[in-house]
Amino acid sequence: MADVPNGEQGCASPLELFNSIAAQGELVRSLKAGKASKDEIDSAVKMLLSLKMSYKAAVGEDYKADCPPENSAPESNSGLGSAEAEEDFVDPWTVQTSSAKGIDYDKLIVRFGSSKIDKELVNRIERATGQKPHRFLRRGIFFSHRDMNQILDAYENKKPFYLYTGRGPSSEAMHVGHLIPFIFTKWLQDVFNVPLVIQMTDDEKYLWKDLTLDQAYGYAVENAKDIIACGFDINKTFIFSDLDYMGMSPGFYKNVVKIQKHVTFNQVKGIFGFTDSDSIGKISFPAIQAAPSFSNSFPQIFRDRTDIQCLIPCAIDQDPYFRMTRDVAPRIGYPKPALLHSTFFPALQGAQTKMSASDPNSSIFLTDTAKQIKTKVNKHAFSGGRDTVEEHRQFGGNCDVDVSFMYLTFFLEDDDKLEQIRKDYTSGDMLTGELKKTLIEVLQPLIAEHQARRKEVTDEIVKEFMTPRKLSYDFQ
Repeated sequence: MADVPNGEQGCASPLELFNSIAAQGELVRSLKAGKASKDEIDSAVKMLLSLKMSYKAAVGEDYKADCPPENSAPESNSGLGSAEAEEDFVDPWTVQTSSAKGIDYDKLIVRFGSSKIDKELVNRIERATGQKPHRFLRRGIFFSHRDMNQILDAYENKKPFYLYTGRGPSSEAMHVGHLIPFIFTKWLQDVFNVPLVIQMTDDEKYLWKDLTLDQAYGYAVENAKDIIACGFDINKTFIFSDLDYMGMSPGFYKNVVKIQKHVTFNQVKGIFGFTDSDSIGKISFPAIQAAPSFSNSFPQIFRDRTDIQCLIPCAIDQDPYFRMTRDVAPRIGYPKPALLHSTFFPALQGAQTKMSASDPNSSIFLTDTAKQIKTKVNKHAFSGGRDTVEEHRQFGGNCDVDVSFMYLTFFLEDDDKLEQIRKDYTSGDMLTGELKKTLIEVLQPLIAEHQARRKEVTDEIVKEFMTPRKLSYDFQ
């Protein structure tokens, strides 16, 4: 999905925070004037207060409406050791933390105003589906949600819902981190037996990156092959390119325009950190990512029904889009989308940074050979081990910062085996080389099997997935 700065609180400068507070204040006033629901107003007020706290932490004094900060490039960005810099910085371009353990997700939940996926919710999902919860749920990789209980209420009462996720196709090669939302979405599709729409935001990549329209669309088709190789049911899945679909779908475009009418420039500046020098294409793009949240954007699937709720599995950095969408939804007569948020997949070099498609050594790519996987893990995977074997045997390794162990939490299915590895590495019984060898033995077949499935995905199969059509599902 989109690569847009989350200006809501991961702002790089006090000035952007200042603008965010102004926009959020305007939103609170408009919600109150429009007699919005108490929950909606409370949520907006909570966000406003949180922004003001972030502003005070960055500037050292309270927000005053008519006094923009003098220093719009704070020193806290340069000195990561300072107290101010200890706040994690999260937007869809940049994920930065001073902690080798990675982002503090509990703090992020508070800042974003979402809800933690607790044991009770995981148990409820298990009861509703009759299936063992996915390892991503069991291990807190999907850790936060908005309104998942509503989705379960609907499912238990035989009411329909559908899934929506997406991909911003910025290059031909995807890495293993890109698979996380799709692996989980496939599981959700299987256990709930519901239709799925997957948005390829090639228009957004054309606006943000140095790509031609043809290149952006070409990447969308290539990435769709990797997504299809995850095993989605062709009878229940519609994959669409924005460049392709929006021109042929009046229902989709009408929803884009409705959303655009209800979001001010001030609000998108506050949410996404846009500046006066950003193109109008970037400023209007969030409405395009919001539109698939509403069922009548897909009349071929849902006819003209507007009451079918949407569930969006995505990484937490996409949440600003859907906070905006959830603000708009009641004003245009649609149900708010529900969300399931995942943690970030760490770069090989450590959890402080986000992977980059331009750095081949920052991740394991889906095109890597078995030999490349082995070399990358052995050479580049950040280790939580000690400097010498003797020290490691005596004091043990640190699983909280060890990238090989982090990768195993994503890809090793066996909970007991994972726990045993954690104990052995922490106690010093298992050395870093042995841990890396275990990861290599998990990743090599996983990537090889993915490559074999992708080879089977012909252009004709892609075309079939991307053709607007009725999907097969149980609800009427």
